[in-house]
Amino acid sequence: MKAAVVDAVGGGFALQDVDIAEPTRREVLVEVRASGLCHTDLTLATHAFAGFPPPMVLGHEIAGVVAAVGPDARAFGAGDHVVGCLVQWCGSCPACLDGRPYQCGRPETTLRDPGRDAPRLSRAGRPLAQGMGLGGFAQLALVHENQLTAVPRRMPFAPAALLGCGVLTGAGSVLNGARVRAGETVAVIGAGGVGLNAVGAARIAGASRVIAVDVQDGRLRRATAFGATDVVNSATTDAVTAVRELTGGGVRHAFDVVGVAATTEQALRMTALGGGVYVVGLAGSGGDLKLSLPRLLLQQKSVQGLIMGSGNPRRDIPRYADLYLRGHLDLDALVSRKISLGDIDAGYTALRDPDVARVVVTSF
Repeated sequence: MKAAVVDAVGGGFALQDVDIAEPTRREVLVEVRASGLCHTDLTLATHAFAGFPPPMVLGHEIAGVVAAVGPDARAFGAGDHVVGCLVQWCGSCPACLDGRPYQCGRPETTLRDPGRDAPRLSRAGRPLAQGMGLGGFAQLALVHENQLTAVPRRMPFAPAALLGCGVLTGAGSVLNGARVRAGETVAVIGAGGVGLNAVGAARIAGASRVIAVDVQDGRLRRATAFGATDVVNSATTDAVTAVRELTGGGVRHAFDVVGVAATTEQALRMTALGGGVYVVGLAGSGGDLKLSLPRLLLQQKSVQGLIMGSGNPRRDIPRYADLYLRGHLDLDALVSRKISLGDIDAGYTALRDPDVARVVVTSF
């Protein structure tokens, strides 16, 4: 099959011939029909991280059709339409049994045993790492069934691919992590793909005011279309002052989708007495956050990190798919460009354009 391989850190994505194994035990072979370009994959391709050694095949926002299943797989059959998710969960640890698969204590159970099994992916007989158990920048993906969720066949593949990461993270942070309620006020710092999903979810939750903060006017215009009641360009305006003036003292919930110390500090200052700050994104190392303990105590604020929107993929992905199909969650507007598998480097370059929300591989 064809796959986009990262041979060296910073070396880009090269279209190559790759071998893929047959599904064993609980694995599912998926014919990939759409694969979204997420900045996380670009970060892994351009920085050295433990556990992600090149050569490797990345790509974790995937949608496709089940081609075959392993002998012990029970959740899917050939022809099912599925969405992949980077949340790797065992299903039997205390966190999984409590409905928190994003905090699974044994995620490695979804991976093959390198001492017993043939590698999932290989090239000329040598194994290739499979990013996050998915490896979706390829014509086929071999995935443990726990990392897949079925979606209705009438849902288009390009928006479906976004459900497993961008939507699950952005919408889930609002609906699961913060549990925003009708009438509450929200600020979202960072109006990229994940931030737009947070804005849309805040609208669905009935927030009375949804304020999008970004440094690009193009992104802010799109945020208005997704449901932002107000927008603030933090490159030209003191965002904290603007948000506090718009809300008469600060928001109840502030989401930092950028993920650097400066934006988290902004989020803290934007929140009202008793408000919550949620760190959703992480740009590079993010830096260290300095907190005033007396101020934190007296203002009764909370700071929480959220992974994958505190999402349960098997519960939440079908819910978001239904919201899309009923016209309540606009995912089509997120798909700014569709590209071929050999154009991933150019696709990531296109994502620098503030008028581009998401780029999706649809031609394999």
